[in-house]
Amino acid sequence: MSTFSSGEMAAEVFGRLFSVLLEDEEFVARARQEGLSVRLVHTKPDCQVFVSPQGVVVGEEAAPQTAAITLRMSCDTAHALWMGRLMVPVAIATGRLRIRGKVAKVLELVPMLRPAFDRYPDIAAASGVGA
Repeated sequence: MSTFSSGEMAAEVFGRLFSVLLEDEEFVARARQEGLSVRLVHTKPDCQVFVSPQGVVVGEEAAPQTAAITLRMSCDTAHALWMGRLMVPVAIATGRLRIRGKVAKVLELVPMLRPAFDRYPDIAAASGVGA
């Protein structure tokens, strides 16, 4: 059984997570400088999130957005990554995380995500997502 009971629940949690990132001025400045935008395509349950310096778009509206990087993974894999139980390079190497775009750019992005990693457990718990 998935960590998330529905795609809507997953979209809410991941949307809130990335909204936290956009509150970080350093992240937004670097994302603008790098021309960084990311589409996350999650499965089991299905949900999509598009993140750019301009904001976060979740659900059906995220699908047509053009992103510099597209990350595909299950919601359970995303949950494990954000909880710190699975490292990004391991997820890539084992095929649990698939990337469209430059892998080097993704690995460069990971340290910028520190505020989100720090906040995810609280965001997930507040939404009723189990540890």
